[in-house]
Amino acid sequence: MSSSPFDLQQRDVWVFGGAGYLGHAVVAQLVQMRARVLCVDLPDRAAAMLEKAGLHGGAVTPASLDAADIGAVEVFVEEHIAARGVPHGLVIMTYASTAKKFDDLTAEDFDHANHGNLTATFALTRAVGRRMAAAGQGSVVLFSSMYGTVSPDPRVYESPMNPNPIEYGVGKAGIQQMARYLAVHWGPQGVRCNSISPGPFPNPGFQQEKPEFVARLAHKVPLGRVGQAPEIAGAVTFLLSDASSYITGQNLAVDGGWTVW
Repeated sequence: MSSSPFDLQQRDVWVFGGAGYLGHAVVAQLVQMRARVLCVDLPDRAAAMLEKAGLHGGAVTPASLDAADIGAVEVFVEEHIAARGVPHGLVIMTYASTAKKFDDLTAEDFDHANHGNLTATFALTRAVGRRMAAAGQGSVVLFSSMYGTVSPDPRVYESPMNPNPIEYGVGKAGIQQMARYLAVHWGPQGVRCNSISPGPFPNPGFQQEKPEFVARLAHKVPLGRVGQAPEIAGAVTFLLSDASSYITGQNLAVDGGWTVW
């Protein structure tokens, strides 16, 4: 364990989905905590985000991968472990969704979304987690959602908005169970696995475009407001650090209390 329980110096952390709104905050926080970060996203997104944010340099390396391409995942993991070594931390923030209404969703749509949500996460986590287990250490952080625990309230999504789609919530519920299963599976080898369930975290642009919807979201939160991206980053850092060394198999709700009532 490090001298400071939150210190990530000399830790190598891979963040998949790192170029998004929440991913950006996570990467920035990890750099601040002195980790070496591999920021992975769809082609060219990571490099563009790091350039815009001024995060390029020795602490962060951008990389491209479509995590839904299982064959590419295996190659990617082997190549980057050969170059960087086995990571100390793995964060998977990727997801898939159709945004279709329930009655318009086909079985093929549902399967496709679950491939992106569940199968891709399983394949990526297993590819990296096996190597962590062989090394006898590691912390895995998977991303679920408040809608992996509760159903969306249709009253928040006034017409013509579509309530958060079923395939998204089903996939995120599966992520929570995946974290529990892997915590048991790899626990004896020193690998921890937890999930985080963000509550409402609309990005700033969406907040400006849909202020009435954001107000309805905030009304359902006991804290009375939507979340800010750094509040997710702190939770990720905690689960990657030695401060959480005896925590595994848990789902940490970072939702302002959304799921408590």
